[in-house]
Amino acid sequence: MSGYTLTKTRFKEGVWEGLITAVASDAPTPEVAVSLDGKAVGAVRVSALGAAGQWLLEIPVPVEAIGDGVQTILVTDANADVTLGAFTMIAGDALAEDIRAEIELLRAELDMLKRAFRRHCLETG
Repeated sequence: MSGYTLTKTRFKEGVWEGLITAVASDAPTPEVAVSLDGKAVGAVRVSALGAAGQWLLEIPVPVEAIGDGVQTILVTDANADVTLGAFTMIAGDALAEDIRAEIELLRAELDMLKRAFRRHCLETG
């Protein structure tokens, strides 16, 4: 079990940022390992914040993660070998199919609501 938790704060301009919080306020700076497809991601920064037991984690998204398909970047506590979190990027055809499925579901629900509303208007009018 890790003595740290990770909470996403933002993802902007190709840099994923998160807040690492220690269970104990006097915990040392965490050693974080970030990987994509089992390979280490470089240029990861862990910076202390003003509050005790809190650090800013900055992960520049590697170029290898940008492309068609689904890419998951895994963040682990290197000392405890426990997963702190992960984030997924989806692009290309995989995303298009997912969006089409969601739109079809929304259309079906909207049609159901329209029928129910029309039936209600006929029954009360």
